[in-house]
Amino acid sequence: MQQTVDLGNDISLVDLYDLKMPQRTGSYIIDADELTIVETSASPSIPYLLQGLEELNIDPKDVKHLIVTHIHLDHAGGAGLFMEHCPNATVYVHPRGKRHLADPSKLIKGAKVVYGDKFDELFDPIVPIAEERLVEKADGEQLNIGKGRTLTFHDSPGHAKHHFSIHDSKSNGFFTGDTIGVLYPHVKEYVGDFVLPSTSPNQFDPVAMLSSLEKIEEIRPDQIFFGHFGQSSNPFSVYDQIRNWLPIFLSTTEKVLKEFDEDEQAAEAISTQLMTQVKNYLVENGVPPESDVFDLLMLDLDVCAMGLVDYFKKQ
Repeated sequence: MQQTVDLGNDISLVDLYDLKMPQRTGSYIIDADELTIVETSASPSIPYLLQGLEELNIDPKDVKHLIVTHIHLDHAGGAGLFMEHCPNATVYVHPRGKRHLADPSKLIKGAKVVYGDKFDELFDPIVPIAEERLVEKADGEQLNIGKGRTLTFHDSPGHAKHHFSIHDSKSNGFFTGDTIGVLYPHVKEYVGDFVLPSTSPNQFDPVAMLSSLEKIEEIRPDQIFFGHFGQSSNPFSVYDQIRNWLPIFLSTTEKVLKEFDEDEQAAEAISTQLMTQVKNYLVENGVPPESDVFDLLMLDLDVCAMGLVDYFKKQ
């Protein structure tokens, strides 16, 4: 089973089988003079990342830079475990995230609230990273990883306050984590690049999300590299879809919250209504109703609904 895909510009995508699902979460390997990896997913995905490196004939000892777009566990939860295999690597993280990678106790506590009894299966173990191996990158800061190749870090809140997106000068691509949504390659043959916003708790902010989108849009990248999952070479379609679906997510939530006082009931109703709207759109455009993508969408929309309720309750 091949795990890596060559995306051009010396970038490979490794499927990390997050949640034991293919095309769920990916890691990007930049084969520059200084070998760089973007994202690790959670600890159960680390064997797949190591397998991907082996497929690419890369020794983990040669990894110089590991970048996490943000510290949610499905993006950075496995970073500490992975670093045990990479003695020469440094981790780059948003200034708001550094202390949580050094001491993940709050991350663990927060994730257990959301995931409950499933926490261990999904995320364990979460290994602290020594502070001397952690480097903050603020808005506009750069990292030179080889001749003619510079990565520029851009503060990009909306999905989370501890989120940056990274512009790669060689590909003119952006590694956007979850800032401008989730790409579902499972339905590409029917609808092209299908993207939905990621509104998970507890720092979702739609105004900041659109502001981050505009910031990325102004730089005019040719590629978007999503944390979930893969590459889009049609950034304008990505922007249009976020601008279309985000108001739908918000208006659906406002309507439901008028009917339910209890957060859990509200979140369940929001998820159900969003699922109906998304499924209708996809089925109308030829996606088979029995497609596996709907199981994945249900998982995502359940978490999105929690974040939407949390956002409105704070207003």
